[in-house]
Amino acid sequence: MRKLCLILGDQLDRASPLFKDFDPQLDCLWMAEVAQEATHVWSHKQRIALFLAAMRHFAAELTVKQYPLHYQQLDQHHATSLGEALALTLQTTSPAEVWLVRPGDYRVLLEIVATCKHYNTPLKLLSDTHFLSTPGEFRRWAGERKQLRMEYWYRELRKRYNILLEDGKQPIGGNWNYDSDNRKSFPKSGPTAVPAPPNFATDTITQAVIRLVNARFPDHPGTLDSLQWPVTPAQAQQALTRFLDQALPQFGDFQDAMWQNQPFLNHSLLASSLNLKLLNPLDVIRQAEARYWQHTVPLAAVEGFIRQILGWREYVRGLYWLHMPDWYEWNALDAQRNLPAFYWTGDTEMNCLRESIGQTLQHGYAHHIQRLMVTGLFAQLYGVKPIKVHEWYLAVYVDAVEWVELPNTLGMSQYADGGRMASKPYIASGKYIQKMSNYCQHCRFNPAKSVGQDACPFTTLFWDFLDRHEARFAAHPRMGFMVSNLRKLSATERDAIRAQAHHFRQQHST
Repeated sequence: MRKLCLILGDQLDRASPLFKDFDPQLDCLWMAEVAQEATHVWSHKQRIALFLAAMRHFAAELTVKQYPLHYQQLDQHHATSLGEALALTLQTTSPAEVWLVRPGDYRVLLEIVATCKHYNTPLKLLSDTHFLSTPGEFRRWAGERKQLRMEYWYRELRKRYNILLEDGKQPIGGNWNYDSDNRKSFPKSGPTAVPAPPNFATDTITQAVIRLVNARFPDHPGTLDSLQWPVTPAQAQQALTRFLDQALPQFGDFQDAMWQNQPFLNHSLLASSLNLKLLNPLDVIRQAEARYWQHTVPLAAVEGFIRQILGWREYVRGLYWLHMPDWYEWNALDAQRNLPAFYWTGDTEMNCLRESIGQTLQHGYAHHIQRLMVTGLFAQLYGVKPIKVHEWYLAVYVDAVEWVELPNTLGMSQYADGGRMASKPYIASGKYIQKMSNYCQHCRFNPAKSVGQDACPFTTLFWDFLDRHEARFAAHPRMGFMVSNLRKLSATERDAIRAQAHHFRQQHST
């Protein structure tokens, strides 16, 4: 064998560079399902099933196209990790080289490098052409700046790919960013004309995966009666078309809003398809941009959606590879508490958390504001050790791949990096959740109160957070006004907040 070409579970890319110099007479493709990818964090059943179903559909397509493929199914071998599974193959085939597109997980990269080194097999690492920038390009860009901000990397890529520009230079509408137009809350009557989520027929491959996951991982979180996430490029394109036609027009206005019993609203639900590489990001961007030129979707909605892909997605990947493996150790605010047990059950009196966690356990999904400003906000205010928060997010969301999940969680959500990713901690009291949702109408806690039987724990912990970190943020340009408001409280009020926060943590400590 000339080369063994590894395809990982999040690399189901029909345009992968692995295929460019592939000779079926000399080379072989390799894929493996291993238990460790489901157990190194306590993965949601739907997350496990999505990866396995998408992998098996991809393998079936390769087989139809008569590619030589060595595929190890989970129930057909005894290797527990990718390294062990690869070792079994290297022992029997002895390829001249192993080829691998750069993984999205530092842990996986180290494991494969170590295995190839152990068997004295050269490893060729290929650039992942699915993305619109490379880690090397980002590193060079970052090296020229004292402070990194997504907005400026986003502008670089807008210009490179000529997206929403006039004459290839200036942004359409005069602004690069319409974020200020994308923060509306729903009226009291609630959202209207919310499109139904995608619904796909479950074929025999996916049905077999569902049975396997329920039998092999019965105690893992979540439910798996069916799987309604795309597992093929055709299904992913159906989901994209549904979003562009039905949800994108209202996405911009209400992308930060939340509503009781409405888990999906106008969000795209495409992150898992992008992260498994069932969709090409530039193709998604071009299709969204076309809706603006066709005058069917407002500019603010199109720009806001494109910014999620071309801006945040590319930016967090750059940050991940720039700072790995240091991310694992960062804990700028010295948070040391365990994750409260209700994160795995949804059993809490706080309605916003009950709603967000409940839908996460049911669907393996919550939108970005629920992650940042409900589950993430509470963990930061409560003082959870950042790596514990990271492990939960990586476990419970179907779109979680470490390169994108880790910087968003440890950087933006938990401020564990001390400001490398975001210029300030994303903190707020319960009043923010009241403004952006109707959760508080169905909750026994009062978001305006920080002390007392009906005080909102978010509000109590918000003031307690400022109290604990007062010195750090007193002179911060974006946090100083919060500290100023804290200092308006009397000593008696601050003591009462500290006591209530301490009692709350005692009640929920694990």
